[in-house]
Amino acid sequence: MQYRKDRHGDALSILGYGCMRFSRKGGGVDLEKTEQELLAAYRAGVNYFDTAYIYPGSEAALGEILARNGIRDKVRVATKLPQYLVRSAASLDKYFEEELARLQTDYVDYYLMHHLTDVAQWERLKAVGAEEWIAAKKASGAIRNIGFSYHGNTDNFLRILGDYDWDFCQIQYNYLDETTQAGVAGLKAAAARGIPVVIMEPLRGGKLVSKLPEEAKRLMAAHARGWTPAEWGLRWLWDQPEVTVVLSGMNSRAMVEENTRVASDAAEGAFTPDDRAFLQRILGIIREKEKVGCTGCRYCMPCPKGVDIPGIFAAYNAMYTESKSSGRAQFFQAVALAAEPSFAAQCIRCGKCEQHCPQSLPIRDKLQEAERALMPWYIKPAVRLGRKFLLRKK
Repeated sequence: MQYRKDRHGDALSILGYGCMRFSRKGGGVDLEKTEQELLAAYRAGVNYFDTAYIYPGSEAALGEILARNGIRDKVRVATKLPQYLVRSAASLDKYFEEELARLQTDYVDYYLMHHLTDVAQWERLKAVGAEEWIAAKKASGAIRNIGFSYHGNTDNFLRILGDYDWDFCQIQYNYLDETTQAGVAGLKAAAARGIPVVIMEPLRGGKLVSKLPEEAKRLMAAHARGWTPAEWGLRWLWDQPEVTVVLSGMNSRAMVEENTRVASDAAEGAFTPDDRAFLQRILGIIREKEKVGCTGCRYCMPCPKGVDIPGIFAAYNAMYTESKSSGRAQFFQAVALAAEPSFAAQCIRCGKCEQHCPQSLPIRDKLQEAERALMPWYIKPAVRLGRKFLLRKK
């Protein structure tokens, strides 16, 4: 196993164990199977384990396994505050104490504000005293490192990143999402500040493995590198020095064995120009069904009316390259739940975006198409409800 340093010089395994996808049995976590897999990863050198308050049974299972095997102090546990449920200073302690009890510990190594999508959510947390609460928990040793996990656009990520002295952050990032959400711009901005970056969804929940187009699978199988689809995705990430830890939701011994093998061998800066060209070819195959040829360059931004053009197009394309539900889920995270409305319907067809688009896309017409696909009448009530719940004021 290889390791990269956090902000304070602590060595973290470049492969982290994502605990959201523990195997299930009888309505709960399959504890026996999960323990075998988790310990196999630990013996292979994995020392970073990531869970969250809302992952059903995950915190309790992780806590029991670590305690039973006497290895709590030998690993780093990351879990997350359900910030979307916090409405008062008292609830900060309520959720945190509940998490400590589940994890059978009196401290958390890496604590995140979970699932921020907009700077307004961080502002709401500050309004109930989150900064002072964090300072007190860090002073007591109950929290060793503070960070946030993020699903929104690049601009809001950069604003949150610059608003507080974070110890680390967590973003969705892979070779398909290089220019969406926080993206490579966010990755490099965090690294420039000396902030370690933990990567989630490195293989897009199987999109870049089992769900690849058949042509892409055939090309990878025939490639002289001999790498599996998962290996291509992981090595692409570990090639980048800005990446600290890559999380994988491992729920089989085969996954543990493959990922730990790659994590012991992958080298920073080892990707060749031919490797990058090959992945661009794979991307081309994945994107053949895209509706808009948007590259996420953001030359069209900012829109004078606040429309998130790249975010909308990324979600619209995902409806056809992945699934309608996946595209709409991406739309909810990156666009619909932004504090400042950024919907396609706000477009006034001024045309400024098209003047700057390197691809000469008919942006105004494509935004109308995207609006119809992403926001049919039966979706709109869910959008309104989601905004009311997640963006409501203190």
